[in-house]
Amino acid sequence: MLPPPLAAGTYRATCREADLLSAAANGHSSVYPEAVCVSDGQWCTFFRDGAKVWSCNAHYAAAHFIMETTTIDHAC
Repeated sequence: MLPPPLAAGTYRATCREADLLSAAANGHSSVYPEAVCVSDGQWCTFFRDGAKVWSCNAHYAAAHFIMETTTIDHAC
C-alpha cells in the first residue's frame, strides 16, 4: 500500500538508502544523501545548491524518501 502523496510544501528529503551505491542502484544518486524537495501536491522537484537535480510524482517521493518539513529556500 502506497502512502498518500506528499502534500504541497518544502521539505528536506533524505534518501532511505544507506550509501551512494545503493542510492545509485535505485536512481536516487542525484538526491543522495539529502536535498531540498518542493512539492505542489502532485509533482516534486529536488534541488541541491539551488540547482534542480531530479523530479518525481508526489506518491513516489512520499514512499521513497524521508521527508521533513523545512523553511529552506530551494533557490539558495
